[in-house]
Amino acid sequence: MIHWNLFFFTILKAVLFSTGGFGPLPSLHTDFLINGWANEQQFAEAIAIGQIAPGPNGLWVVSLANLSGGMIGAVLGTVALILPPFCILIVRKFYTRIKFYSATQGVLDGMVLVVSTFSVIVLANIFFNSIPNIFLFSIVVISAVLAATKRVPVNFILIASAVAGLLFLH
Repeated sequence: MIHWNLFFFTILKAVLFSTGGFGPLPSLHTDFLINGWANEQQFAEAIAIGQIAPGPNGLWVVSLANLSGGMIGAVLGTVALILPPFCILIVRKFYTRIKFYSATQGVLDGMVLVVSTFSVIVLANIFFNSIPNIFLFSIVVISAVLAATKRVPVNFILIASAVAGLLFLH
């Protein structure tokens, strides 16, 4: 049984202490697995849904909340996801006064480094724990290389990867 207050504040904490997009991933991954609210497959599905859905990158959080808590989870996840930007509006008033201090920039640079490092570690862990075979790994590597060259449109890469996965993995 999910304790909805804990569920909401867990998502809020992760979103509040991240830089957006995949920033909440390390915290949510740890907390959701420990509480038994989600498994690796649900994380992979939520991230995939977030990547193919239009809109901001952080909407994968709502997908995860829905996969693990149903409609109530989705509503709580949505509220937790949009609450911090409203807080940012208040912080913005004060930031204009302190943005020129080197310590302010140092704190921001440190936050980005920590969040990006944890995100890479958690994504690698999710990826390597859910790979069913070498063909899936090949799809990922080829897609990453094509995306890095910027010669092939990302939408084409996503469609080709999905078709290859459907044809060869099922």
